[in-house]
Amino acid sequence: MAEPRSASTESELKGTKIIRIDPLAPEIEPIREAANIIRVGGMVAFPTETVYGLGADALNPEAVMRIFEAKERPPDNPMIVHISSAEWIEQLAREVPEKVWELYARFWPGPLTMVLKASDIVPRVTTGGLDTVAIRMPRHRVALALIQESAVPIAAPSANLAGRPSPTTAEHVIDDLAGRINLILDAGPTNVGVESTVVDLTKEQPMILRPGGTTYEELRSILGSLSVHPSVQARTEPHIERALSPGMKYRHYAPKAEVILVEGEPNAMVGKIREMAKEYRSDGKKVGILAFDDSVYQCSNSTVKSMGSRIDLKTAAKRVFSLLRELDKEGVDVILAEGMPERDLGLAIMNRLRKASGYRIIEI
Repeated sequence: MAEPRSASTESELKGTKIIRIDPLAPEIEPIREAANIIRVGGMVAFPTETVYGLGADALNPEAVMRIFEAKERPPDNPMIVHISSAEWIEQLAREVPEKVWELYARFWPGPLTMVLKASDIVPRVTTGGLDTVAIRMPRHRVALALIQESAVPIAAPSANLAGRPSPTTAEHVIDDLAGRINLILDAGPTNVGVESTVVDLTKEQPMILRPGGTTYEELRSILGSLSVHPSVQARTEPHIERALSPGMKYRHYAPKAEVILVEGEPNAMVGKIREMAKEYRSDGKKVGILAFDDSVYQCSNSTVKSMGSRIDLKTAAKRVFSLLRELDKEGVDVILAEGMPERDLGLAIMNRLRKASGYRIIEI
């Protein structure tokens, strides 16, 4: 649950306006100001339940190109189109399988993106050149109010520089994009922390292209038959000719520090990370450790950040990107991260950590 915030306040940094807004009862004036920027082709960073997004009019090719430029994002990396009402689904997609409405009833608004065949109104710059469009309805009052007031669907990848850890606070957006975009709506930290799950519904058997805040187990309970793209659980860098979804083809979620992911049984992981931390420190490196509460590293002389309890992966998902950024700010040279089982949200977190490490993985 988001914490109540005081009435909106404004500031500016490097030409980017920042407005603090209540996440539970967003004030209408900041929403109208942001919507006007969207309508005239500008860019607004705004909160969703997953991460902060960088939004522009999804049907305006010039506006969408500005997102690619601001983020330094490769142009073949498709964007997710955010909507606030079901009426947009049939305008954006030329084929709407019955499964869409089953998922809509169960998971929207929420952290689920559906990939459908794109209609002619969707610019190919928005889809990364694909004939499909990725659509979702966010579960955040500020996001929904902004989309509704803008009266257009909003293309919104994560509001960070391409390749960096996704932003879960407005401060993260400021660090990466101040001076590059028009406005940031600051509604405090996001609740989910990892991006939406992307599921491809254009084939007979639905396929998860990117795991996220809606789990494989939840989707399968509705869809029955469900596959997972091989890249999702890859332990070496997959060769992908064309990105069918955000988060597939390029290096993502990476801090400036080198990340090494250690996977295995908990006690074995702790022992290996202690050993590696000692070796790196003897080489003069500053070491950061990303671990769980029940792992003990008192004698490591390293900067240890907790993802929470192993049995509470919601907390781990909410913290992981923020902790990677914190370790960067503390100047560590290398981050040693504990793995976890790929169940429920663990599938999404492990996908992010493997990508953040550039597939530098040690299996115990």
